[in-house]
Amino acid sequence: MAGATLSIGEVAARAGVATSALRFYEDRGLIASERHGSGHRRYTRAVIRRVAFITFAQRVGLSLEEIKRELERLPTDRIPTRDDWAALSGAWQSRIDDRIAELERLKEGLTGCIGCGCLSLERCTMLNPDDRAGRTGPGPRFWMGSSSQ
Repeated sequence: MAGATLSIGEVAARAGVATSALRFYEDRGLIASERHGSGHRRYTRAVIRRVAFITFAQRVGLSLEEIKRELERLPTDRIPTRDDWAALSGAWQSRIDDRIAELERLKEGLTGCIGCGCLSLERCTMLNPDDRAGRTGPGPRFWMGSSSQ
């Protein structure tokens, strides 16, 4: 099957994304296709890995521009190896840790004071008296990582 290409529908089904997403990614330069005489897009199997990488990177919180820059670091003269992929994703550990911490703060804030100064909960007078959190800036200060004191 070496050298065989896949249709846009085959790639979409295998990658678990819509065909419109593939066209969007291609328009943004994240993936590439070949065009044959009929004008239909044909993709190499390696595109499936790129789409998986794009999907994962978006879930980590990378923007499409960041993803594009990361993909540009991959070799163009060969199929990326496990080490190539590991080099790209290895720097994401701290970003993932930050997201986990943010989600934990959000979870805790669902039933407690998030430092918004709204004083809508009885506990706000204890956790945020005189809207002290408001002095550190706008928004839900405790959830954003500001100190509760």
